[in-house]
Amino acid sequence: MNSADRKYIKMTETPIPKLVISLGIPTTISMLITNIYNMADSFFVSQISDSAGGATSVVFGIMTILQAFGFMFGQGSGAQISRFLGRQDKENACKYASTSFFYALLCGAIILAGGLILLEPLMYLLGSTDTILPYAKDYGMCILIAAPAMTASCVLNNILRYEGMATLAMIGLTTGGILNIILDPVFIFALNMGIEGAGLATALSQYISFFILLYMFLAKKTQSRLSLKYIDKSFKTIGSIVKEGIPSFARQGLNSVSTVVLNAQAKVYGDVAIAAMGYVSKTAGLIFSVGLGIGQGFQPVVGFNYGAKKYGRVRKASIFTYIFSTVFLGVISAVCFIYAPEIMYMFGESNEVVEVGTIALQAFCISMLLFPISVVATMLFQSIGKSISALFLSCLQNGLLLIPMYYILPKYIDILGIQIARPLAYVLSSIISAPMLIVFLRKLKKQQAE
Repeated sequence: MNSADRKYIKMTETPIPKLVISLGIPTTISMLITNIYNMADSFFVSQISDSAGGATSVVFGIMTILQAFGFMFGQGSGAQISRFLGRQDKENACKYASTSFFYALLCGAIILAGGLILLEPLMYLLGSTDTILPYAKDYGMCILIAAPAMTASCVLNNILRYEGMATLAMIGLTTGGILNIILDPVFIFALNMGIEGAGLATALSQYISFFILLYMFLAKKTQSRLSLKYIDKSFKTIGSIVKEGIPSFARQGLNSVSTVVLNAQAKVYGDVAIAAMGYVSKTAGLIFSVGLGIGQGFQPVVGFNYGAKKYGRVRKASIFTYIFSTVFLGVISAVCFIYAPEIMYMFGESNEVVEVGTIALQAFCISMLLFPISVVATMLFQSIGKSISALFLSCLQNGLLLIPMYYILPKYIDILGIQIARPLAYVLSSIISAPMLIVFLRKLKKQQAE
């Protein structure tokens, strides 16, 4: 029995709880490490000043733009690769893997060039104030240098996950993340490089992660292959990748836009508000990554089994993932709710930062109780090719609901509107997602019976 046959049997016959957890844990660890080193940047930089801390919040918008393109190509190809492998079609899997990888690399290079040319206006566009600008330019330049590695790594990571090799993806991401955490204090304080040191540590770590992930493909540990000969420039292939990846692009892209809007609205309340909401976003991202990590472990399971027409397993995986992630997230959110003030104190002893951040973080923790509904619904629809439904749900959280709230709520409840806008958007999007998910699960039950 060859490796492809063993993989097919594993993905279509392993008990659902064991399979989802075995794929979800490495992905969750990867996302936790990624978010921890983002928090580490914020933590160490916050020791410089509130303005320097605000710079990490501003430049975070660039990182989400890069992730938007990376996830568009990565999940757009990965979802289809899992279905191709479920149908045992290796040729198309190689074509989609290579096409998405090289186009993501190109997008990263274009963003790098454009960002460096327009660095100062870009920082203002992302919500920088005059006092934050010098720090934002230094930090942002380093992040832009890492742009090609960041976009391409997203593709490599997603393909590994969708092939059921989440552990290999974890190795690449966690190695870079741990290195980033180690290098931050060395570059910032020991070498006296300030915020530029934090940016350099992130850039180096991103490239190291990229080469580790790339090695997995070059060493032929995957079923899909990366080669120039597999690149397909046809509109059909590229359009298919973009179509299935557009929900991820919308989710990440709108997250970037909402960050810009948040910084612009928080600017009214000064650098302290920008810094506090940035710290909350990084902490919330740590909690968020648990739900998202479990969901990303769930994606290859449903994609592979949907391609193999095992609809009962798709339904069981959806229900199990919802229950498991609700319990897991509930425990973590409860702990963060209780210790929200202490978490905010980690980023500095400014009473204003702690006061603003604590309320926002506690509101976010409450919203996480419903969050698994929208995660399961969005990732299920994307993994099986229902791009329109996935796109709609992706746009709800960070776009259709959140952005208007940032403009409307502060007019009536002042800074509290900024603090509760994102949690409220998550709650409403979950309420809207629930009936769509229930209807589709009933449809799967009927298909399996037939």
